[in-house]
Amino acid sequence: MKRMLGVLAALTLGATALLVTQLGPAEAATACSVTYRVNEWTGGFVGYVDITAGATAIHGWNVTWTYGGDQHITSGWGATVTQTGANVTAVNLSYNADVNPGATVEFGVQGTWSAADPTPTTLLLNGAPCGTAPSPSASAASPSPSVSPSRSASPSPSVSPSRSASPSASASPSVSPSASPSVSPSTSPGAGCGSLALCDGFENQSGSTPSGAWQATYQDCQGAGTAVVDSTVAYRGAKSLKINGAEGYCNHVFAKATANLTGIGPIWYARFYVRHTTALPTAHVTFAALKDSADGGKDLRMGGQNGALQWNRQSDDATLPEQSPAGVALSVPLPVNSWNCVQFMVNGTAGTMSTWLNGTEVAGLHEDGVATHDVDSQWLGRAGWHPAPADFRLGWESYGVGTDTLWFDEVALSATPISC
Repeated sequence: MKRMLGVLAALTLGATALLVTQLGPAEAATACSVTYRVNEWTGGFVGYVDITAGATAIHGWNVTWTYGGDQHITSGWGATVTQTGANVTAVNLSYNADVNPGATVEFGVQGTWSAADPTPTTLLLNGAPCGTAPSPSASAASPSPSVSPSRSASPSPSVSPSRSASPSASASPSVSPSASPSVSPSTSPGAGCGSLALCDGFENQSGSTPSGAWQATYQDCQGAGTAVVDSTVAYRGAKSLKINGAEGYCNHVFAKATANLTGIGPIWYARFYVRHTTALPTAHVTFAALKDSADGGKDLRMGGQNGALQWNRQSDDATLPEQSPAGVALSVPLPVNSWNCVQFMVNGTAGTMSTWLNGTEVAGLHEDGVATHDVDSQWLGRAGWHPAPADFRLGWESYGVGTDTLWFDEVALSATPISC
């Protein structure tokens, strides 16, 4: 992947402090809710803040709180975050300023601590206390589900090039000083599984080597990476797929679904649960891949770079989001040591994509067909992109640096939305 000139250090508080217009005298929405949850590890943490509107829509928001320990925020996403001493202020970005009645918007922060990391107990929305529950009249749009415990991700202080096995593309556009995508985060795909082309929790696997519905594959070369059926760790049931992902391209390994999936049609919905042990690295890695028969059989690759989730198109090395500091800030890390529900939609008819993590759409992984700087303008540099997925693989591939151990479970593919 092309070498990036921007540095991820621009994600830190000093570099992202381009504030939107300050709000007037504050008045919180009726029966609204503001919650803070934290996943921590020794010396670090990720905090998630959910704002749920009550019966009254929110047009422009800021959230303030005070830390009770020695927490220091180093980066954030979904808001412009500033910290003065123990006091923190988070202000909406342009794309998520409006919260409809009953709807929820989420933003997050990452930071460090030394002595203590207590969870803030008082959060003010637009300067006023919020109610503890959303209005019953807003039941049509429920809040985002909470993320399971333990999240660890440490975005690297520099934006690293991806050492991909695919042809290199030109350098990315210059970094925009503000992350202002035109995308409005949407809700998770709808409930129900629809007509499933694949639905597998690995319970029918009879041995330790994937067989039957799954086959271990190694493209071009084979090394230290392994794929096994694990009977000690599972999201549901007794078994899962375990990937021991080694470093370097030839140490890659994937388990490929053996079913003929082309009958799904031009619109693919996918859902799987993943648990991994090492934060996504700075370098480019892949943990899910789909062969695109409309692109010479090259892969659409889902994985990470610069510590956050991303899509990569193998044929031209385009990324979603763009690997500028502002673009990376619009994605999120993949929590470690916990099961996470990943959903995505690839629409070959419209040439669009959406991605959800634990029921919340990731703004930086939304490609809507309209070029947005820092999000999908590089991806849409190829006019008329209309993918035709032909297979589905789960595993691990690094293009330089990056090892990980991952488990996958409850995999589903369909032409209709699939819920977590």
